[in-house]
Amino acid sequence: MTKMPGAPRHLAARLKTAKGRSAGSQRWLERQLNDPYVREAKARGYRSRAAFKLAELDERFGLLKPGARVADLGAAPGGWTQVSLHKGARVVALDLLPIDPIPGAVILQGDFTDVEAEARVEAALGGEADLVLSDMAPNTTGHAATDHLRIMALAELALDFATRVLAPGGAFVAKVFQGGSEKAFLDTLKRRFANVRHAKPPASRKDSAELYVVATGFRGGSESSSSGRSTPS
Repeated sequence: MTKMPGAPRHLAARLKTAKGRSAGSQRWLERQLNDPYVREAKARGYRSRAAFKLAELDERFGLLKPGARVADLGAAPGGWTQVSLHKGARVVALDLLPIDPIPGAVILQGDFTDVEAEARVEAALGGEADLVLSDMAPNTTGHAATDHLRIMALAELALDFATRVLAPGGAFVAKVFQGGSEKAFLDTLKRRFANVRHAKPPASRKDSAELYVVATGFRGGSESSSSGRSTPS
């Protein structure tokens, strides 16, 4: 699933006209046309190329197992939910935006920071989660320091959610930006999980600053342990 063919250089597609498009829009459309992950996602019925990021993380870390309870935060349009279902997981997808139905998944609309939304996720899962996923990212400003702070705030909120709903031994995956996760965030992860690692799956574009933190072996809600270790990718 995760070994993707490169786009042959001599077949690289170009838009026939740029009329009415900005230069940035033109570049984005040409990149989409020549992206093998975009083509493969369309061929497989995945809603976004991001589906392959989770597939590659799962191949490396063994995150998804048949029957596992998965909470997919910020799930729209649903690519990660589709991959999780394909691996036999039980998935509850939550987003502020509406998500078109995905057969086999429970789709919820709401803010994951709301107590009510959290209760709805737990009820739909029918128990504690085995895996909490967060591929959320804020709208970027182009200012690296500001964007880093914004995505770290989202990751911290997702971690807070995860520590309340995860079963012992569970796992957590969240998007961050290169430049390193903040020390306080990593310290919390290392107290609560047995292993904490950073990874950039091949499906992440080379020019993207995105990175994923993968934490496995949830210890439970207590922060008394500090023996967790962080391993570079």
